Amino acid sequence: MIGADASEGVSAASPFAPPVKRSVTIAGHQTAISLEPIFWHALRAAAAREGLPVNALIARIDVARMAAVDPPNLASAIRCWLFEDIMRR
Repeated sequence: MIGADASEGVSAASPFAPPVKRSVTIAGHQTAISLEPIFWHALRAAAAREGLPVNALIARIDVARMAAVDPPNLASAIRCWLFEDIMRR
């Protein structure tokens, strides 16, 4: 199981923590994204595997999201991308 960081106030055994809002920079613009700690953890791990900073991976996900016929919100796109990433491995 992918757990949350202790710094986020959630034990690794608790995947049902409320969302945490973070500011990220995409294409030079700041935006806030709310994700559950387990998704922030998975996003950091995926970025490390890709050899990218988290902001760069989010920007890549955002480009793919905007190419969709009916783009979801960014947080939803990140969750879907992470799910697909897990399924690919």
